[in-house]
Amino acid sequence: MVRSLLALLMLVLAVPAAAADKVASATSPGGVLALDITINGEGRVGYAVSRLGQPVIGESHVGFLLADAPQLLRNFQLTGQIRRSFDQSWEQPWGEWRTVRDRYNELAIGLEEKDKLKRRMTLVFRLYDNGIGFRYELPQQPNLNQVSITEELTQFRVVEPGEAWWSPAFESNREEYLYNRTPISGIATAQTPLTMRTASGVHIAIHEAALVDYSGMNVRQVENGLLEAVLTYSAAGPKVARATPFATPWRVLLITADAPSLYAANTLILNLNQPNALGDVSWVKPMKYVGIWWGMHLDTQTWHAGPKHGATTAYAMRMIDFAAKHGFGGVLIEGWNKGWEDWFATGDDFSFTEPYPDFDIARVAAHGRRKGVSLIGHHETSGNIAHYEDQLEAGLDLYQQLGVQAVKTGYVSDAGGIQARGPDGRIRFEWHEGQVMARHHLKVVREAARRRISINPHEPIKDTGLRRTYPNWVTREGQRGMEYNAWGEPKNPPEHEVNLVFTRMLSGPMDYTPGILSLRGRGDTAIPSTLARQLGLYVVIYSPLQMAADLPENYEANRRPFQFIKDVPVDWEDTRMLAGEVGDFAVIARKDRNSADWYLGAVGDEQERRFDVALGFLAPGRRYRAEIYRDGDRADYRTNPRDIVIENRTVTSGDRLAIRIAPGGGTAVRFVALK
Repeated sequence: MVRSLLALLMLVLAVPAAAADKVASATSPGGVLALDITINGEGRVGYAVSRLGQPVIGESHVGFLLADAPQLLRNFQLTGQIRRSFDQSWEQPWGEWRTVRDRYNELAIGLEEKDKLKRRMTLVFRLYDNGIGFRYELPQQPNLNQVSITEELTQFRVVEPGEAWWSPAFESNREEYLYNRTPISGIATAQTPLTMRTASGVHIAIHEAALVDYSGMNVRQVENGLLEAVLTYSAAGPKVARATPFATPWRVLLITADAPSLYAANTLILNLNQPNALGDVSWVKPMKYVGIWWGMHLDTQTWHAGPKHGATTAYAMRMIDFAAKHGFGGVLIEGWNKGWEDWFATGDDFSFTEPYPDFDIARVAAHGRRKGVSLIGHHETSGNIAHYEDQLEAGLDLYQQLGVQAVKTGYVSDAGGIQARGPDGRIRFEWHEGQVMARHHLKVVREAARRRISINPHEPIKDTGLRRTYPNWVTREGQRGMEYNAWGEPKNPPEHEVNLVFTRMLSGPMDYTPGILSLRGRGDTAIPSTLARQLGLYVVIYSPLQMAADLPENYEANRRPFQFIKDVPVDWEDTRMLAGEVGDFAVIARKDRNSADWYLGAVGDEQERRFDVALGFLAPGRRYRAEIYRDGDRADYRTNPRDIVIENRTVTSGDRLAIRIAPGGGTAVRFVALK
């Protein structure tokens, strides 16, 4: 009897509690991706995505937990659907591609609760051939005027097993962790973008677009392959507090056949953002720069005043002279302003208008103007945005008066250590990617735009494509950069920079600060890289504000490889990934926006890689001088990192180029169009 009851119970548990009915469907313009919308017997709304007829995302539910009202999760019915198609190209003022095509089919479904509350929301899906974006739109309504979101319940059910590359969320060091490479089932709680490759070879990346006045999204694994959104915390309790009407950020799934097409799909995130809101942005100037920075990380200089102070008038003027001599547009100066003595503690002592006595900022700026070199300003806040916002306008006004074109901001503090002023005037401790910081960063970007200044935040909120709307938000950090190679162990292993290409770089430009031609860190420790790799990074890791991060004397001592850093542009007409695998290697070609020249960069992991690259991206019928900077035959980042071969040859679009990437190595090529 007991055995029969147990069998009956198992039979009941095996039957789905609420079968789902398909209520709407849509396909991408080329028929590559298909979307099904379902509502099950509980009134839970789900979506599923297939690629070329093969399921990719299984039935995944949507909804919200609210702090002051019943959850928005069950008991929904479909009230209508609206479809439209869109196909238009637009031009970026700067970027990896001059022209971006925005081509999608859109499905908007109206939903209403069947109970007495009758709360309404709309789900809007945009289907591209290489991914989908969807968001919630909550209209103003009697039973939902104010929304306090405890958690967003968006799911992503990955159908196939496979591998994942992900960085942990909610740890003390913000985004700055090496990537884990695990089975998809091994994802814990991860930041986005995170990238997966399924057993059948489909590449999937999860991210978000247009993060405005909302909390940043992470994902956690609920069960094998089922990932669910986890919003960033708020000191106020609810993770998001908004008045209706409003729309959430777009939830993004990039879905492609291989790694190179996954990288190219990052324009989808731009397309999900609003067009340029600033009008004329001809004043936003992509440029390469040098700076008073690397010496601090080597501990040969200090940010604060004293015998090793880096930002002195004399040294800054020498840096300007070096920049002018070698064609760099800017000089970053960190540590010029008062308050660095105890900067990591609270940030209370920073002044954003008062220089240290040994730094004459007006004189230095005037010297830069005479030399055609702009200062790049620096505002480190130590995460104390309450203190920073009190001085923000005055600090930006000073930079405007001095002719500063760009400002690097910083938010160094532990996770959960952002000091923000609450509505009651008291200081609360927030997270770097919470709703408070989403508001703060846009406040800084908008105030800077009013003064024709560009912004480059470090320890930032994630990039979600808002550079389309605010083109002065030119780049940012947001992962482990080159400074980790200065400090000691653990350094960034060679696979880290390749991981970045297919994870962090899907979201947008990164100020990685390459170009360490000394290949040495603090205490004369070795940097895990060959010389040629440091050059290849200028093409592979995209940023319109690109630093030559090493000390001037190390460039003077390495003039031949330094030539590539001087030559390589930072603004591109076109971009092609010629070969790539997540975490293993990337070979990228980019065309200069301001000439007929092309550039190629390649980096690999700890293994030797060989390629035979077709040069079909070059203009047919034209000859090019290929200026090649490659790993020597015995190059190896562990044993012979400085082995580099620099050579020229004449090529056409019909030729092929044999490339060897040494362990921890790379390649850089400049293709100069000949008359």
